[in-house]
Amino acid sequence: MQTRKANMPGSVKHSMGGVLWLVLTAVAAGASGLPAFLVGGDISMLIHQEQAGVIYRDSQGQPKDLISLMTEAGCNCFRVRLFVQPTGRGGVIQDVPYAIALGRRIKEAGGVFLLDLHYSDTWADPAHQTKPAVWQDLPFDALVKTVQTYTAEVIARFKAEGVLPEIVQIGNEIHPGFLWPDGRLDGADSEGSWCRFTELLKAAIGGLRSAIEPEDEVRVMIHIACGGDFDQTHWFFSRLEHYGVPYDLIGQSYYPWWHGTMKELQDNLMRTAGTFKKNILVVETAYPNRPIEPFEVRADRKDAMVWPCSPQGQYAFLSELIETVRRTPNQHGRGVLWWYPESVPTSRPGGWYNGAMALFDTDGGVLPAMQAFSAAQSGRSGGLCEDKPESEH
Repeated sequence: MQTRKANMPGSVKHSMGGVLWLVLTAVAAGASGLPAFLVGGDISMLIHQEQAGVIYRDSQGQPKDLISLMTEAGCNCFRVRLFVQPTGRGGVIQDVPYAIALGRRIKEAGGVFLLDLHYSDTWADPAHQTKPAVWQDLPFDALVKTVQTYTAEVIARFKAEGVLPEIVQIGNEIHPGFLWPDGRLDGADSEGSWCRFTELLKAAIGGLRSAIEPEDEVRVMIHIACGGDFDQTHWFFSRLEHYGVPYDLIGQSYYPWWHGTMKELQDNLMRTAGTFKKNILVVETAYPNRPIEPFEVRADRKDAMVWPCSPQGQYAFLSELIETVRRTPNQHGRGVLWWYPESVPTSRPGGWYNGAMALFDTDGGVLPAMQAFSAAQSGRSGGLCEDKPESEH
């Protein structure tokens, strides 16, 4: 996330088919692999929201645990971010104990746990990739070793606590690099910058692999924020391929007011899948459930905001996005995660557009867009994402 920062009833037969698919997927996923299509959200602020007194309610108005509510709506994957030494300001509160506590709840609900390692004490995004304060003065070789050790220790801690993530994201929106200035790319195609960046990236992945066994099957995701931009996506992943960076999944951010039209996203997904043969998830997205004033939309992206800023418009956006990802050739489109679905306004800092991007209204009542997740699952054929992690090789 950049820090500038309906009822749809079907036939009985269709409903029973959806239930059967979910049951079979849940049973099989317990044995190996991931569900064929992942839907859910980044719920990193959930504990903070609950402590602020937010109560989430289902479509009947009954109070319900958010993870249970989303799981019952068809969600099967939840992301949690992790900072090195979080500043505690503006939602930057996720340390290891916090992330473990939330990861445990995700696991207990039967969800896929995606851990988002920021490698920073604060927001990491295309405009900010600041090294943790305690790493600031390290020489490059020492930084490489520290990144490897830190990653290994974090993953070992999660494994020891019984909450080993199924997916680990190495950095957040890292197409400009990460751990600046050492790992900064800035769009430059210089040999030196790419060597430094990929050495840091491989150190992190190596640290992860050293902390687990092959049978753990943890998948490595590389996440960029180029949803509608194939040229930049191709530039980035071609260089990763050239430098031999091992990874399993591609993650994209797609916010239409920053990243373009749905058609541009579809073109990027199709061409990326055809070029790199990797499974792709849109791991960050959102759309307003009501008008926002003022709302920053890039001048060249105004044509991308084609859905009404309303509950039904939000539902229509998410439904179309899920279908767009699912249409990626050879089933390489593997999921959609909503960013900060729990962002009901509170008196505490850390809100986002005063809740206008949430999947709940200002009173915590679930909005129609949540139904797009259940529709996505009941309409999906196929089994598991059974491909083995490649990043261990």
